[in-house]
Amino acid sequence: MDIPRELSLSQNYPNPFNPSTLIEFSLPSSGAVQLEVFNLLGQSVHVLVDETMRQGVHVARFDASDLSSGVYFYQLKFDGTVLSKRMVLMK
Repeated sequence: MDIPRELSLSQNYPNPFNPSTLIEFSLPSSGAVQLEVFNLLGQSVHVLVDETMRQGVHVARFDASDLSSGVYFYQLKFDGTVLSKRMVLMK
């Protein structure tokens, strides 16, 4: 398996989703990682990852059973860089 050379955040799969989806991200080195989900108002609705992780490819599962249908954003923070994407929950 190739070692990631840069930080990346993939589109969740499936999208739209109900009630759960997978979010893949790659880390170029080990370090503190935060992966968080926000609603359209910018309010945090779930913290998926908040820990130190090793270099490589990682997958986080997001279960939105307790949330309403709509558009949500997920944001990856690592080493001073922030990446984000949007996803759609359809119930």
